[in-house]
Amino acid sequence: MLIIGITGTLGAGKGTIVDYLVEYKHFKHYSVRSFLIDEIEKRQLSVNRDNMVIVANEMRAKFSPSYITDQLYEKAILSGQNCIIESIRTPGEIESLREKGNFYLFAIDAQAKIRYERIVIRNSETDKISYDTFIQNETREMDTKDPTKQNLTKCIEMADFLFENSGSMENLHKKVEEILQKISA
Repeated sequence: MLIIGITGTLGAGKGTIVDYLVEYKHFKHYSVRSFLIDEIEKRQLSVNRDNMVIVANEMRAKFSPSYITDQLYEKAILSGQNCIIESIRTPGEIESLREKGNFYLFAIDAQAKIRYERIVIRNSETDKISYDTFIQNETREMDTKDPTKQNLTKCIEMADFLFENSGSMENLHKKVEEILQKISA
């Protein structure tokens, strides 16, 4: 059983990798975003990026820095299938998953303007923002010393494989396939 985690900047293509692994490689998908949306809705809050960050940080502070991904990992193990855990945002999540074995971390990034154009097209409930807000959101999540808060810079540094995704979807799929060949060998 293989577990792949995905981290990366906003709109870089995490979902594109997930879609490829689910559709063509039959991975089971577990999403931090979906986990948080469920919790936000239980609390009867608005689903937006600010509430996602607040709720995630509260849960990590209350339980552990790896609480959310640990919950998803338990579900993944029960499935018995190759799995992908999407949207890893803290070093503690990565450390916890690595301790469990058979884990690889993919990181993905692209130029900011390209990523912003992608989120505008994606148009999810958290994507209806200006470019300035997009950059502010990302800046808030890039670096911190608090282990319960997002630190994408450190997560990307900790990745086993880094994908630069300023090109086509087909090019990204090819890169993913090359890495899968390496880790499956």
